[in-house]
Amino acid sequence: MSEPTIESPPSSVGLGGLGGPRRYAVAPVRESVADQIRSAITKLELKPGQRLIERELVEAIGVSRPTIREALQQLAAEGLVTTERGRGWSVDMPTREETADLYEIRARLEGMACRRFTERATEAQVGQLREAVDGLAALVADGAASLELVSGKDAFYEVLFVGAGGDEIKRIVTGLQARITVFRSTTLRQRGRPARMVEEMRAIVTAVEKRDPDTAERACVRHVREAARAALGSSAVVFGPSDTPVA
Repeated sequence: MSEPTIESPPSSVGLGGLGGPRRYAVAPVRESVADQIRSAITKLELKPGQRLIERELVEAIGVSRPTIREALQQLAAEGLVTTERGRGWSVDMPTREETADLYEIRARLEGMACRRFTERATEAQVGQLREAVDGLAALVADGAASLELVSGKDAFYEVLFVGAGGDEIKRIVTGLQARITVFRSTTLRQRGRPARMVEEMRAIVTAVEKRDPDTAERACVRHVREAARAALGSSAVVFGPSDTPVA
């Protein structure tokens, strides 16, 4: 099968980290552009509520405006960006209610993944899960920046999803995590939260090592709900405007 027709590679100069060589031979340009913008959002190079100017994205990434629009439409379907008549595109800023729902959906899905991991993972994978938490604990002890801690947590989830054998769960949860990256990062700047996070994740691993799926699932749900409590109760978190009328 021949490779898809592609546009020229993007410029190495980017907007907020956008641009640079991508895998154009193995994926349509639209997918590669969407990947770049998605990555900039998850790294907070593009922040919630920030306007996305098509012309600037065209110049930064080096592709056509129709391709930019297609990529933005894909990201809109994922809930990462929104568009309003007369205002154009912007990075999504979830409301408090949406944020609570996103965390609760995460809790249920990650709990399912923990259960499956406990039942299906090899001993080597269980060891990798322990190593991921130990690595995260080392980052916390070193006073790593919040985005480094988020990356450390993502390493834990990578092991978890592989061992659980849940490609679809991984796809959905990864999308949910992308939508709440700013909350994950902000809460990990709260005093004491990183240490509590490590304790919660160690509880997950302990249950997994005992091959106790019920306890592992509960520990995972508890961890996500604690993260939600930290986000929803933080004065540093800015939510989008709610459509719910105030009584």
